[in-house]
Amino acid sequence: MRILLVEDDDRVASFLERGLRAEGYFIVRACDGREGLELAQEGDFQLILLDIMLPSLNGLEVCQALRIKKNQVPIIMLTAMDESQDIIKGLRLGADDYVTKPFAYDELLARIEAVTRRTPNEIKNTDTLEFGPLNFDRASYIVSLDNEEISLTVKEMAILELLMTNTGKYLSRERILSNVWGMEMDPMTNVVDVYIGKLRKKLTIESKGESMIETKRGIGYRLVLVE
Repeated sequence: MRILLVEDDDRVASFLERGLRAEGYFIVRACDGREGLELAQEGDFQLILLDIMLPSLNGLEVCQALRIKKNQVPIIMLTAMDESQDIIKGLRLGADDYVTKPFAYDELLARIEAVTRRTPNEIKNTDTLEFGPLNFDRASYIVSLDNEEISLTVKEMAILELLMTNTGKYLSRERILSNVWGMEMDPMTNVVDVYIGKLRKKLTIESKGESMIETKRGIGYRLVLVE
């Protein structure tokens, strides 16, 4: 299951990312409300963990904007203990549940399971991504190209999923670093380039000698169909 985590506190986000990934969930993180809203509208998520106190747009504004747009992905609000009025407002705006910080990790898992059990099938059944000859089964973490399974690392899968849920769009190095590593852009790091290089080789269509990853200098990367 694919979860969008909208949390500006790096320590909280890191703790949740590690724990939820260990449970088998696929996590994409946004560091502020505006980025979270954009990802929620563009991406394909089965659950959103949404902090209330966020920069740019707060969690209540994000929740309201999503429900106005008829986005019915389940939302669990992450709140502080002294935000009881915000909790009430969030539930009235369309949030499905909430947990108060500090919370027991087992409680969060139980709430995630309870909320997703109530989720309509049309929201749940989005475990397979397809783009031309490329197939990504997110339930089993199997990626295949031209019906042949290819071996990817966890980070390569995360990058590929980001590209496959944003087909047609160039994704910047900053966006990839933030979503996959949960880091702000360090001008000295080339980690994105290294992983894109490895992924590019694995997504090469042998008969054409070309990769499905296209680079636009100074802009970013996107998936393309090789004719």
